[in-house]
Amino acid sequence: MLDSVVAEGRGDHMQTLSVAPKGRLWLGRLAPEIVVQNSRLGERSERLEPCEVGVRVRPTEVDGRTVTCAGRLVVWSEFDGGDAPDAPRWRKSDPIEVRADLPTPARLGESATSAGRDDFAAALRAVGADGMACEFQAELEMGKDGPELVVTLVNVSPEEIPGWDTKVYEAVLEVDSGPTAPFTLDNLPDSFRYDRTVSAYGVNGGVVRLGPETFRTEDAATHDQPRPIYWDDDAGQPPDLTFATLAAEPLPPLRDLVAACERWANVHWAPAVLTQRAIDEDWDAGMRDEADTEAGLFTEELERLRAGLALLERDDDLRRSFMLANQSFADSPVIRHTTWRPFQLGFMLANATSIVDDRHDGDRSVVDTLWFATGGGKTETYLLYVVTTAFYDRLRGKREGITSWGRFPLRMLSLQQTQRFADVIAAAELVRLRERIAGREFALGFLVGKPGTPNRIRASNRSAGDPDPTDPDMPARHQVLLRCPFCGSEGLHMAFDTGRWTLDHVCGAERCPWGARPLPFRVVDEEIFRSLPTVVLGTLDKAANIAMQAAMRGFYGAPSGRCPVQGHGFTYAPRSGSPGGCLFPGCQAQSGPLTQAADLYAPTVRMQDELHLLRDSLGAVDSHYEALLDALQQHYGSTPKVIASSATLAGHDEQVRALYRKTGRTFPRPGARAGWSFWSRATETLARRFAGLAPRGVTLEYATDQLTESLQRVTRRAVEDPASVAAEIGVDVAAIPLLVDNYGVDVVYGSNLKDVEAVARSFDTQIQLDRPVNAATLTGRTPLDEVRDTLARLVDPEPDFYDRVHLVAASSMLSHGVDVNRLNVMVMLGLPLATAEFIQTTSRVGRTHPGLVIVLHKIGRERDAAVYRTFPSFVGHADRLIDPIPITAKSRRVLELTFAGLVQARLYGIHEPAAIAAGLRQLTKPGPVRSAFNRLPVLEAAELQALVDMLNFDGPLDENLRRDLEAYLREFYRALNDPASSAEWVKQLFSTGEPMRSLRDVEAQAPVFSRGGRP
Repeated sequence: MLDSVVAEGRGDHMQTLSVAPKGRLWLGRLAPEIVVQNSRLGERSERLEPCEVGVRVRPTEVDGRTVTCAGRLVVWSEFDGGDAPDAPRWRKSDPIEVRADLPTPARLGESATSAGRDDFAAALRAVGADGMACEFQAELEMGKDGPELVVTLVNVSPEEIPGWDTKVYEAVLEVDSGPTAPFTLDNLPDSFRYDRTVSAYGVNGGVVRLGPETFRTEDAATHDQPRPIYWDDDAGQPPDLTFATLAAEPLPPLRDLVAACERWANVHWAPAVLTQRAIDEDWDAGMRDEADTEAGLFTEELERLRAGLALLERDDDLRRSFMLANQSFADSPVIRHTTWRPFQLGFMLANATSIVDDRHDGDRSVVDTLWFATGGGKTETYLLYVVTTAFYDRLRGKREGITSWGRFPLRMLSLQQTQRFADVIAAAELVRLRERIAGREFALGFLVGKPGTPNRIRASNRSAGDPDPTDPDMPARHQVLLRCPFCGSEGLHMAFDTGRWTLDHVCGAERCPWGARPLPFRVVDEEIFRSLPTVVLGTLDKAANIAMQAAMRGFYGAPSGRCPVQGHGFTYAPRSGSPGGCLFPGCQAQSGPLTQAADLYAPTVRMQDELHLLRDSLGAVDSHYEALLDALQQHYGSTPKVIASSATLAGHDEQVRALYRKTGRTFPRPGARAGWSFWSRATETLARRFAGLAPRGVTLEYATDQLTESLQRVTRRAVEDPASVAAEIGVDVAAIPLLVDNYGVDVVYGSNLKDVEAVARSFDTQIQLDRPVNAATLTGRTPLDEVRDTLARLVDPEPDFYDRVHLVAASSMLSHGVDVNRLNVMVMLGLPLATAEFIQTTSRVGRTHPGLVIVLHKIGRERDAAVYRTFPSFVGHADRLIDPIPITAKSRRVLELTFAGLVQARLYGIHEPAAIAAGLRQLTKPGPVRSAFNRLPVLEAAELQALVDMLNFDGPLDENLRRDLEAYLREFYRALNDPASSAEWVKQLFSTGEPMRSLRDVEAQAPVFSRGGRP
């Protein structure tokens, strides 16, 4: 497929064209050198429309050697093909091939040498291109590792010759360079793990090594990424890690797993082994120190595995919970695999202590991050941890309340991951029922809110856009699940139950073990507050609600009580529409008591997916809300375990310290060699082929249109003529439908919405094929129901190829949490600014089948150009090139943004319950708050100290922040006690602005008025 689209871009299989070749062909072409020299764009001109292509090597010595060069190219001439609009106008010449011996400079500083010009001129003259010429050139330059020899094929033709395109096309250079030494990549962190040698670099393209001293230029700079396996034979025979075995008798295989890890460590991390590698691989002192440090960290990880195993051996409830969690995975009808990968159980063992030990200074004082490659199974890993914890919560007496609150920075993650969580939670609920474990049903909540799902469904007084419970079409607009998690049926339907006042997913399949009952799955915010499902998933933004909603108390403490009316659920602070604190519309009942200890309600686990996305302003703001959540939950007597996950980390410990004020720890530790650890090892099987292309002389948009059209043409030819295609690629014709199924969808990814929207428009107007192209768009602006429908079509395509989705234009929404095995071809519009985004995005293809990633470099940009020169090395070492996460919790601007939310959340979470318990009124208006603060009392000095302690603003360098905090709080108390204040609500008393409605609201909002003056 790659060869076909590159050949199309070069024109390899074309003999005539109806348009000028410079307007159609965008690869393999070289402009005349004089054009580049005269361009006002300077160096950028050589990148946008190069005049040379070549190879850069390191000669073993500067010896004035003669290298052998072979060049191949074609040229195009104009001719009269007739009067028809699409008649051919341009004809390609026969191939021109020239070989020549090229002397090289004998010393640094000598002028470039050249050869072959006369031979090229004669060959071009023979095909009618009199006056055109090319030549081989050699230059000697000083690089960081010593002298570098650059050999190029250069177009030295004049700017114009009547009847001829003076560019040359299909240009290829082959060089027999003589003895060379490899380049050595810079000594970045973890260098002891990597092979840092590079045999040669391409000039304006890629290079392939044909032999020890022979190199050839390529239009595509390529790198093959191997697919990993999840066991290393150096550890011996893998233990039986199937769900069924671990559900029946988990200890023997877990003991075998820990023992295998010990054996592997002795082979790869032993001091004698590292000493020998240091000698063989010429490590410097810093590399050896790094290796010793990493060996120590691996030993610590091994100790955690041993501790987790010992805990499972002696704690009957924990062992039973683990067994029941495995039984849940074994029983689920939609989980297709039957066994765990070793690292998944390793994470469980390493963090087992945190399930049992709830001390704030124990294992819960550490943030544990699951650090593993995308597609390795991170979601299932923390699902195992969460479901084990849910069973353990039930066995220790937590019969209701949230076990895990998982948050996702992007909406697409929430939608994709929710289905996978629902599948396992449903199976766990059936296991709970079968085992007769006391407590409320295991349920799942989807806390996203507008515009994805409703915040509430009102019986009356609805605003424009609010869901109407009497509208029969309303429920279907808010479907989230793609299939029934109990039976796998796709026949779900939505219904609104006015008796229970719930928006329900209902399965109609006869064989469903849950029957026709509403699924234990809540998607409306107020329903989640009323029921407090066992697991809640949602967007990170919802953390801001703890300052806006008294009903968020169940996310850090206990609700006020429970409504005595069956089905109404938990109650919270009274409000004008709910005098008893019940959120059921119109309920006037007084709140009843809770049924378990108050300190059991708060989440046992807070889970943060894709930790690396909590950066910049979002991460800084969230750090204050993380501090707030911790302080509120500790006020109510418990401490959550924070777990996180990411495939791309840099500066992890500093990020965790800023976000959570805690120590950070990653699992699993990498091995002693890149791509080779106890937990996974690279194989020779291809996972992804990366190809870097630099469009020449055309816009990126044009190249994208041509490339996607070529990709679709390749697939459609296989659909129309499977026998010929099968013969050409050497497969059985019966395999063609499978190939079409897995390579018939092309993803075009842009890191900004402007690029994505432009591509989406081009799909409709610029791609010229016999049959229409069906395109979809996945961005943050795509409505949730459209996202859901597109994902469903991608996972389960229509039978007829021409009815399917063929092209997907996507933004960063795609780069996290989208697991569709049919996505195996991606075109990337320019290199993302962050290496982490590059890694995350490209991992969306090639999940189970070899993937193709084509990066169209925006070659005019300095960074794209720099990466293109070393593209294979960039891809191979991308995980080392990730920028540390920029984040700080100690910023005056961030404090300005969060101050109102911090104070108001403490008001609703701590002071209002105390006020109501003392017989005072609800604390939503200044008057009652003023009275409560005087009666309880809530003193300014005490409140200031609580905020300082919460935010860790107690260091000598935090004096200015403490002073700001004191000033903001003093102004709040002044406004609160001002009898002349016109503020109607407490939120209007803050001099820094009202509490944030979203953690992303970091810029001042500007009203937009219509022509009539109405906002």
